[in-house]
Amino acid sequence: MNATHRDRLRRGGITVLQIGAVAALYYASGRLGLLQQLVRGQVTPLWPPTGIALAGLLLIGPRIWPGIALGAFLINFSPGPSVPAALAITTGNTLAPLCSYALLHRVGFRTRISRFRDALALVFLGGFAGMLISATVGSGTLRLAHALPADGFWPTWWVWWTGDAMGVLVVVPLLLVLRSAHWPKHAPPSRWGEGALLVATTIGVGVLETNRVPLIFLAFPLLIWAAFRFQLAAAAPCALAVSTSAILAATRGSGPFTGHTLLTNMIVLQAFNGAAAMTALLLAAAISERNETQRKIEETCRRLAEMTARIVPDLGDPSALPEGWGEKPEDR
Repeated sequence: MNATHRDRLRRGGITVLQIGAVAALYYASGRLGLLQQLVRGQVTPLWPPTGIALAGLLLIGPRIWPGIALGAFLINFSPGPSVPAALAITTGNTLAPLCSYALLHRVGFRTRISRFRDALALVFLGGFAGMLISATVGSGTLRLAHALPADGFWPTWWVWWTGDAMGVLVVVPLLLVLRSAHWPKHAPPSRWGEGALLVATTIGVGVLETNRVPLIFLAFPLLIWAAFRFQLAAAAPCALAVSTSAILAATRGSGPFTGHTLLTNMIVLQAFNGAAAMTALLLAAAISERNETQRKIEETCRRLAEMTARIVPDLGDPSALPEGWGEKPEDR
Protein backbone atom coordinates (compact mmCIF):
# COMPACT_ATOMS: atom_id res chain seq x y z
CA MET A 1 0.00 0.00 0.00
CA ASN A 2 1.60 3.21 -1.14
CA ALA A 3 1.60 6.48 0.74
CA THR A 4 -1.01 8.06 -1.53
CA HIS A 5 -3.50 5.26 -0.89
CA ARG A 6 -2.92 5.41 2.87
CA ASP A 7 -3.44 9.15 2.80
CA ARG A 8 -6.75 8.73 0.96
CA LEU A 9 -7.90 6.14 3.48
CA ARG A 10 -6.95 8.42 6.34
CA ARG A 11 -8.83 11.38 4.84
CA GLY A 12 -11.83 9.16 4.16
CA GLY A 13 -11.83 7.91 7.74
CA ILE A 14 -11.65 11.46 9.08
CA THR A 15 -14.56 12.49 6.86
CA VAL A 16 -16.67 9.56 8.09
CA LEU A 17 -15.92 10.51 11.71
CA GLN A 18 -16.83 14.12 11.01
CA ILE A 19 -20.13 13.08 9.39
CA GLY A 20 -20.92 10.86 12.36
CA ALA A 21 -20.08 13.62 14.83
CA VAL A 22 -22.29 16.14 13.00
CA ALA A 23 -25.18 13.66 12.91
CA ALA A 24 -24.82 12.92 16.64
CA LEU A 25 -24.63 16.60 17.59
CA TYR A 26 -27.58 17.42 15.32
CA TYR A 27 -29.70 14.70 16.92
CA ALA A 28 -28.69 15.50 20.51
CA SER A 29 -29.28 19.24 20.12
CA GLY A 30 -32.58 18.51 18.36
CA ARG A 31 -33.79 16.46 21.32
CA LEU A 32 -32.93 19.37 23.60
CA GLY A 33 -34.74 21.80 21.33
CA LEU A 34 -37.88 19.65 21.28
CA LEU A 35 -38.16 19.98 25.04
CA GLN A 36 -39.56 23.48 24.36
CA GLN A 37 -41.76 22.55 21.37
CA LEU A 38 -44.80 24.67 20.64
CA VAL A 39 -46.45 23.06 17.63
CA ARG A 40 -47.01 19.35 17.08
CA GLY A 41 -43.80 18.26 18.78
CA GLN A 42 -41.67 19.46 15.87
CA VAL A 43 -41.63 23.28 15.91
CA THR A 44 -39.69 25.13 18.60
CA PRO A 45 -38.79 28.81 19.22
CA LEU A 46 -35.08 27.92 19.14
CA TRP A 47 -33.78 25.10 16.94
CA PRO A 48 -30.06 24.55 17.76
CA PRO A 49 -29.45 21.92 15.00
CA THR A 50 -29.55 24.59 12.29
CA GLY A 51 -26.69 26.40 14.02
CA ILE A 52 -24.71 23.17 14.39
CA ALA A 53 -25.30 22.30 10.74
CA LEU A 54 -24.24 25.70 9.41
CA ALA A 55 -21.24 25.91 11.74
CA GLY A 56 -20.14 22.45 10.59
CA LEU A 57 -20.38 23.52 6.96
CA LEU A 58 -18.40 26.70 7.62
CA LEU A 59 -15.65 24.97 9.61
CA ILE A 60 -15.37 21.63 7.79
CA GLY A 61 -16.96 22.09 4.39
CA PRO A 62 -19.96 20.84 2.40
CA ARG A 63 -18.72 17.24 2.52
CA ILE A 64 -20.42 16.74 5.91
CA TRP A 65 -23.94 17.22 4.48
CA PRO A 66 -24.80 13.50 4.91
CA GLY A 67 -24.39 13.99 8.67
CA ILE A 68 -26.93 16.82 8.56
CA ALA A 69 -29.37 14.69 6.57
CA LEU A 70 -28.93 11.69 8.88
CA GLY A 71 -29.40 13.72 12.03
CA ALA A 72 -32.43 15.51 10.57
CA PHE A 73 -34.07 12.24 9.54
CA LEU A 74 -33.53 10.64 12.95
CA ILE A 75 -34.98 13.64 14.77
CA ASN A 76 -38.00 13.92 12.43
CA PHE A 77 -38.78 10.22 12.03
CA SER A 78 -40.51 9.59 15.37
CA PRO A 79 -42.80 12.66 15.53
CA GLY A 80 -43.34 12.75 11.78
CA PRO A 81 -46.80 11.83 10.46
CA SER A 82 -45.27 9.35 7.99
CA VAL A 83 -41.95 8.24 6.54
CA PRO A 84 -42.40 10.22 3.26
CA ALA A 85 -43.25 13.32 5.31
CA ALA A 86 -40.18 12.80 7.48
CA LEU A 87 -38.04 12.47 4.34
CA ALA A 88 -39.50 15.69 2.92
CA ILE A 89 -38.85 17.60 6.15
CA THR A 90 -35.34 16.14 6.24
CA THR A 91 -34.74 17.41 2.72
CA GLY A 92 -35.76 20.93 3.73
CA ASN A 93 -33.66 20.81 6.91
CA THR A 94 -30.63 19.73 4.87
CA LEU A 95 -31.04 22.19 2.00
CA ALA A 96 -31.54 25.20 4.30
CA PRO A 97 -28.05 25.23 5.89
CA LEU A 98 -26.49 24.29 2.54
CA CYS A 99 -28.18 27.31 0.97
CA SER A 100 -27.02 29.53 3.85
CA TYR A 101 -23.47 28.22 3.44
CA ALA A 102 -23.53 28.93 -0.31
CA LEU A 103 -24.78 32.48 0.25
CA LEU A 104 -22.17 33.20 2.92
CA HIS A 105 -19.40 31.69 0.83
CA ARG A 106 -20.41 33.85 -2.11
CA VAL A 107 -20.11 37.11 -0.15
CA GLY A 108 -16.73 36.17 1.37
CA PHE A 109 -17.91 35.49 4.92
CA ARG A 110 -15.11 35.15 7.50
CA THR A 111 -15.65 32.79 10.42
CA ARG A 112 -13.96 35.19 12.85
CA ILE A 113 -16.93 37.59 12.40
CA SER A 114 -14.53 40.46 13.00
CA ARG A 115 -16.17 42.67 10.37
CA PHE A 116 -19.56 44.30 10.51
CA ARG A 117 -20.36 42.95 7.04
CA ASP A 118 -19.78 39.40 8.31
CA ALA A 119 -22.34 39.91 11.08
CA LEU A 120 -24.86 41.35 8.60
CA ALA A 121 -24.30 38.43 6.23
CA LEU A 122 -24.82 35.88 9.00
CA VAL A 123 -28.05 37.56 10.12
CA PHE A 124 -29.71 38.21 6.78
CA LEU A 125 -28.21 35.53 4.51
CA GLY A 126 -27.34 32.74 6.91
CA GLY A 127 -30.31 33.16 9.22
CA PHE A 128 -33.26 34.88 7.60
CA ALA A 129 -32.80 33.94 3.93
CA GLY A 130 -31.50 30.38 4.17
CA MET A 131 -34.06 29.22 6.74
CA LEU A 132 -36.96 30.15 4.46
CA ILE A 133 -36.41 26.77 2.80
CA SER A 134 -36.75 24.62 5.91
CA ALA A 135 -39.76 26.56 7.21
CA THR A 136 -41.62 26.42 3.90
CA VAL A 137 -40.88 22.76 3.18
CA GLY A 138 -41.58 21.66 6.74
CA SER A 139 -44.81 23.57 7.24
CA GLY A 140 -46.03 22.68 3.75
CA THR A 141 -45.32 18.99 4.37
CA LEU A 142 -47.24 18.98 7.65
CA ARG A 143 -50.17 20.73 5.99
CA LEU A 144 -50.25 18.33 3.03
CA ALA A 145 -50.10 15.41 5.47
CA HIS A 146 -53.13 16.89 7.29
CA ALA A 147 -51.05 17.20 10.45
CA LEU A 148 -52.02 20.89 10.66
CA PRO A 149 -55.44 22.54 10.48
CA ALA A 150 -56.27 24.78 7.55
CA ASP A 151 -55.47 27.92 9.54
CA GLY A 152 -52.35 26.48 11.12
CA PHE A 153 -49.90 26.86 8.24
CA TRP A 154 -48.78 30.45 8.80
CA PRO A 155 -48.41 30.28 12.62
CA THR A 156 -46.40 27.08 12.19
CA TRP A 157 -44.36 28.60 9.37
CA TRP A 158 -43.60 31.67 11.49
CA VAL A 159 -42.38 29.68 14.50
CA TRP A 160 -40.44 27.28 12.28
CA TRP A 161 -38.69 30.05 10.38
CA THR A 162 -37.83 32.18 13.41
CA GLY A 163 -36.79 29.11 15.41
CA ASP A 164 -34.38 27.97 12.68
CA ALA A 165 -33.09 31.52 12.20
CA MET A 166 -32.53 31.88 15.95
CA GLY A 167 -30.55 28.64 15.90
CA VAL A 168 -28.23 30.29 13.38
CA LEU A 169 -27.96 33.66 15.12
CA VAL A 170 -27.37 32.20 18.59
CA VAL A 171 -25.52 28.91 18.06
CA VAL A 172 -23.24 29.65 15.08
CA PRO A 173 -21.38 32.59 16.73
CA LEU A 174 -20.94 30.55 19.90
CA LEU A 175 -19.45 27.57 18.05
CA LEU A 176 -17.17 29.80 15.98
CA VAL A 177 -15.96 31.48 19.18
CA LEU A 178 -15.30 28.11 20.84
CA ARG A 179 -13.27 27.00 17.84
CA SER A 180 -10.78 29.83 18.29
CA ALA A 181 -11.05 30.13 22.07
CA HIS A 182 -7.80 30.24 24.01
CA TRP A 183 -6.74 30.99 27.54
CA PRO A 184 -6.04 34.73 27.85
CA LYS A 185 -2.42 35.52 28.59
CA HIS A 186 -1.17 38.42 30.69
CA ALA A 187 -4.72 39.46 31.58
CA PRO A 188 -4.75 41.80 34.60
CA PRO A 189 -6.72 40.80 37.71
CA SER A 190 -9.24 43.54 37.00
CA ARG A 191 -10.07 41.86 33.68
CA TRP A 192 -10.73 38.55 35.41
CA GLY A 193 -12.87 40.34 37.98
CA GLU A 194 -14.92 42.00 35.29
CA GLY A 195 -15.43 38.66 33.54
CA ALA A 196 -16.60 37.03 36.76
CA LEU A 197 -18.98 39.91 37.38
CA LEU A 198 -20.37 39.53 33.85
CA VAL A 199 -21.02 35.82 34.45
CA ALA A 200 -22.77 36.54 37.74
CA THR A 201 -24.85 39.28 36.16
CA THR A 202 -25.86 36.98 33.31
CA ILE A 203 -27.12 34.42 35.80
CA GLY A 204 -28.98 37.10 37.72
CA VAL A 205 -30.64 38.49 34.59
CA GLY A 206 -31.65 34.96 33.60
CA VAL A 207 -33.34 34.46 36.96
CA LEU A 208 -35.14 37.80 36.66
CA GLU A 209 -36.35 36.90 33.15
CA THR A 210 -38.15 33.80 34.44
CA ASN A 211 -39.83 35.60 37.37
CA ARG A 212 -43.34 36.98 37.32
CA VAL A 213 -42.12 40.58 37.19
CA PRO A 214 -41.60 41.60 33.51
CA LEU A 215 -37.92 42.59 33.71
CA ILE A 216 -36.87 41.00 30.44
CA PHE A 217 -35.53 44.32 29.13
CA LEU A 218 -32.60 44.11 31.58
CA ALA A 219 -30.92 41.74 29.13
CA PHE A 220 -29.97 44.52 26.70
CA PRO A 221 -27.55 46.44 28.98
CA LEU A 222 -25.94 43.07 29.71
CA LEU A 223 -25.49 42.30 26.00
CA ILE A 224 -24.09 45.77 25.31
CA TRP A 225 -21.62 45.41 28.18
CA ALA A 226 -20.47 42.01 26.93
CA ALA A 227 -20.08 43.21 23.34
CA PHE A 228 -18.19 46.39 24.23
CA ARG A 229 -15.77 44.88 26.71
CA PHE A 230 -15.25 41.30 25.44
CA GLN A 231 -16.67 41.36 21.90
CA LEU A 232 -18.00 38.09 20.47
CA ALA A 233 -16.23 35.92 23.05
CA ALA A 234 -18.71 37.08 25.70
CA ALA A 235 -21.58 38.43 23.58
CA ALA A 236 -22.32 35.03 21.98
CA PRO A 237 -22.67 33.08 25.27
CA CYS A 238 -24.67 35.92 26.82
CA ALA A 239 -27.07 35.96 23.86
CA LEU A 240 -27.60 32.20 24.21
CA ALA A 241 -28.22 32.50 27.97
CA VAL A 242 -30.64 35.41 27.54
CA SER A 243 -32.60 33.64 24.78
CA THR A 244 -32.81 30.41 26.76
CA SER A 245 -34.14 32.25 29.80
CA ALA A 246 -36.74 34.01 27.67
CA ILE A 247 -37.88 30.70 26.18
CA LEU A 248 -38.25 29.19 29.65
CA ALA A 249 -40.30 32.21 30.73
CA ALA A 250 -42.53 31.87 27.65
CA THR A 251 -43.18 28.16 28.16
CA ARG A 252 -44.04 28.79 31.83
CA GLY A 253 -46.18 31.80 31.01
CA SER A 254 -44.31 34.08 33.41
CA GLY A 255 -43.05 37.64 33.16
CA PRO A 256 -44.22 39.46 30.01
CA PHE A 257 -45.72 36.20 28.70
CA THR A 258 -48.45 36.03 31.36
CA GLY A 259 -52.08 36.08 30.28
CA HIS A 260 -51.57 36.13 26.50
CA THR A 261 -52.46 33.76 23.70
CA LEU A 262 -49.93 31.36 22.22
CA LEU A 263 -49.63 33.45 19.04
CA THR A 264 -48.98 36.64 21.01
CA ASN A 265 -46.34 34.94 23.16
CA MET A 266 -44.67 33.55 20.03
CA ILE A 267 -44.45 36.98 18.45
CA VAL A 268 -43.14 38.63 21.62
CA LEU A 269 -40.63 35.85 22.28
CA GLN A 270 -39.21 35.72 18.78
CA ALA A 271 -39.06 39.50 18.51
CA PHE A 272 -37.13 39.66 21.78
CA ASN A 273 -34.78 36.79 20.89
CA GLY A 274 -34.10 38.26 17.45
CA ALA A 275 -33.42 41.71 18.87
CA ALA A 276 -31.13 40.30 21.57
CA ALA A 277 -29.14 38.12 19.16
CA MET A 278 -28.77 40.90 16.59
CA THR A 279 -27.75 43.42 19.26
CA ALA A 280 -25.03 41.14 20.58
CA LEU A 281 -23.76 39.98 17.20
CA LEU A 282 -23.80 43.28 15.29
CA LEU A 283 -22.38 45.35 18.15
CA ALA A 284 -19.62 42.84 18.89
CA ALA A 285 -18.65 42.74 15.21
CA ALA A 286 -18.64 46.54 14.97
CA ILE A 287 -16.41 46.87 18.05
CA SER A 288 -14.05 44.17 16.76
CA GLU A 289 -13.77 45.91 13.40
CA ARG A 290 -13.07 49.23 15.12
CA ASN A 291 -10.38 47.66 17.31
CA GLU A 292 -8.78 45.98 14.30
CA THR A 293 -8.76 49.26 12.38
CA GLN A 294 -7.20 51.06 15.33
CA ARG A 295 -4.56 48.34 15.64
CA LYS A 296 -3.67 48.68 11.95
CA ILE A 297 -3.41 52.46 12.25
CA GLU A 298 -1.12 52.17 15.25
CA GLU A 299 1.02 49.58 13.44
CA THR A 300 1.26 51.84 10.38
CA CYS A 301 2.26 54.82 12.52
CA ARG A 302 4.92 52.73 14.24
CA ARG A 303 6.40 51.60 10.94
CA LEU A 304 6.37 55.15 9.58
CA ALA A 305 8.17 56.35 12.69
CA GLU A 306 10.81 53.64 12.27
CA MET A 307 11.28 54.49 8.60
CA THR A 308 11.57 58.19 9.40
CA ALA A 309 14.16 57.48 12.07
CA ARG A 310 16.26 55.55 9.55
CA ILE A 311 15.92 58.02 6.66
CA VAL A 312 15.97 61.47 8.25
CA PRO A 313 19.40 62.37 9.72
CA ASP A 314 19.88 63.71 13.16
CA LEU A 315 19.23 67.44 12.66
CA GLY A 316 21.03 68.25 15.84
CA ASP A 317 24.35 67.04 14.40
CA PRO A 318 25.58 69.38 11.57
CA SER A 319 28.13 66.82 10.41
CA ALA A 320 25.31 64.40 9.66
CA LEU A 321 23.61 66.81 7.24
CA PRO A 322 24.13 66.24 3.51
CA GLU A 323 26.32 68.67 1.60
CA GLY A 324 24.41 71.83 0.73
CA TRP A 325 21.63 71.07 3.25
CA GLY A 326 20.03 74.28 4.46
CA GLU A 327 21.80 76.66 2.00
CA LYS A 328 19.78 79.39 0.37
CA PRO A 329 19.69 79.42 -3.47
CA GLU A 330 21.42 82.81 -3.61
CA ASP A 331 24.33 81.46 -1.50
CA ARG A 332 25.14 78.81 -4.05
